[in-house]
Amino acid sequence: MIRVKGYKTRSEAIGDLIRESLIGDEWQRAEVNLVGTVTIVYNHEKHGLSETLTALQHTYHEAIVCTTHVHLDEHNCLEIVVVRGTAEQVRTISDRLISTTGVKHGKLVCTSAHDPL
Repeated sequence: MIRVKGYKTRSEAIGDLIRESLIGDEWQRAEVNLVGTVTIVYNHEKHGLSETLTALQHTYHEAIVCTTHVHLDEHNCLEIVVVRGTAEQVRTISDRLISTTGVKHGKLVCTSAHDPL
């Protein structure tokens, strides 16, 4: 793993594993502030889906930092939504976006909004 990922030392690799574990533990506490990305892939031709996703984002406008929209091909789009808020709020936004009918795939990736170490 050290060689494949390009770490210079074993200590750097171990440090990253520890930080990953600490941040993962933070996600479990609803009140902790996180920042993350919600990445979704969907067919933009599905009737009303784009409008539904936009409306959801407006519902949570105070926690959404920005959105990037990418056209993957003539039918599919990828959207990356940067979110910031409590762990509970970030998970709620992510769950709502990913579970929207017509979203093909989605994933939430979070990190600490502060320096946990």
